[in-house]
Amino acid sequence: MKVDVKTPAGTTMTSQDATEPVGAALRIAPAFVATAADDAAGIETTIEAHYSAERGRYVITTIVNRAIAPDFREERLKHTALQGLLQAAIPHCVSLQLDDSDDAAWTTIADLTSTEGRIIPPWMAQAVVKRGMKDERWAVIEILYGTAALADLPPVKLISVELDVPERTASDWIQKARAAGWLAGMTSNVGRPANGH
Repeated sequence: MKVDVKTPAGTTMTSQDATEPVGAALRIAPAFVATAADDAAGIETTIEAHYSAERGRYVITTIVNRAIAPDFREERLKHTALQGLLQAAIPHCVSLQLDDSDDAAWTTIADLTSTEGRIIPPWMAQAVVKRGMKDERWAVIEILYGTAALADLPPVKLISVELDVPERTASDWIQKARAAGWLAGMTSNVGRPANGH
């Protein structure tokens, strides 16, 4: 899904707009406006979402659907897929530094991603599953967990798919990352097993 993500003031979202710290190493935009068009249905959807620290995720506060074609599908105007739009927008709103130096530039997760439908690049996924890569692994777990939790999606499933590991391993890594001080300010209630992550 091609999404246009802007600040509530109407400027294109950049890493500098991610000012709110979450987790151990991420910053997020406090709010965003995202727009995507469904050409087949002839509908454009715009959402505005704000980060809620209490909920540990973005909360959609405004939804606008409008017809963009004369033969639009009226039923789609009433029922749009907001979760997909939210999920596509969030990587544009989450920033991180790729190295530990004080003057390291911030970059959005969307800027890292070159493969359609993936959040982290394949080289990064392959590197963090190797033994002895604990800090790097927790940083990637935080990126993936944060992306899922901020969109109110199941983090275990996303981590499993992105890193090509069993869900049990993904769940274990989430627990270990949290115990190591990562994932602060992010919680997920979606697909959450009884042991609570």
